[in-house]
Amino acid sequence: MDTPLPLRTEFLFRIALTVGAPQAIGPSRGTDLRVVPVTGGTVSGPRLDAEVLPAPAGDWLRVEPDGTTHLDVRLTFRASGGGLVYCQYSGLRAGPPEVLARLGRGEAVTPEAYYFRTALRFETGAEDLAWLNRVVAVGVGQRLPQGPVYDVYGVM
Repeated sequence: MDTPLPLRTEFLFRIALTVGAPQAIGPSRGTDLRVVPVTGGTVSGPRLDAEVLPAPAGDWLRVEPDGTTHLDVRLTFRASGGGLVYCQYSGLRAGPPEVLARLGRGEAVTPEAYYFRTALRFETGAEDLAWLNRVVAVGVGQRLPQGPVYDVYGVM
């Protein structure tokens, strides 16, 4: 078995978040720790439509001196059928310093100019959404001025 196994993915949905002002915790463990409140958002796509609930929800992010950002995000969705879904993801945003500086100023930057990926896991007690408990997902992100947007793919 020398041939690598194929990696198959399926587009599940897009998450679009709105965020509040970052709370600067300050330097910690060689990074700049910031907590960013998630104020809402939407989940829309072929496998799930939902509302992102505003609280509790947030991103505990660490920014390295070169601008590379490590994300630790926790959210709750309310699906269109009423079921609740807990979503936790970690991720990485990196790129040339001038691109990351523009993102930091809230400017629109083409997503091809930087790397922004996440690994997502879900938990739910809703029977119609139980498939989420058994999927690992990856997100391809972009940081728009109003907040991050992720196209989420299930790894099959």
